[in-house]
Amino acid sequence: MGVVAWILQIVLALAFLAAGGMKLVRPKPALVGAGMGWADDFSDSAIKGIGALEVLGALGLILPAVTGIAPVLVPIAALGLALTMAGAIAVHVRRKETIVPPLVLGVLALALAVIRFAVPV
Repeated sequence: MGVVAWILQIVLALAFLAAGGMKLVRPKPALVGAGMGWADDFSDSAIKGIGALEVLGALGLILPAVTGIAPVLVPIAALGLALTMAGAIAVHVRRKETIVPPLVLGVLALALAVIRFAVPV
């Protein structure tokens, strides 16, 4: 189970690092132009805040486990990312957009939280 959890941690960390990093470095019009219509509903600072949460969550999936410092933070970070994806699902439902990407990421993050609470790092 440990190998599966590590693979899931790495995949989720890469996905959230890429998504959050993109929200941090690209301006709002570029995000909207790239197909992220939801960005029109949020201020620039809110978009940057969401990106920062995703990047911090990605780091929280890996760094505590690798360093051995407070490894309990791994499932907590996974829960935080699952909650972030629950918010994303709500936004996409309200806008009548597809919810598949945040749903998949949210379920995987929730699964990782359950695995890591049951089988600590």
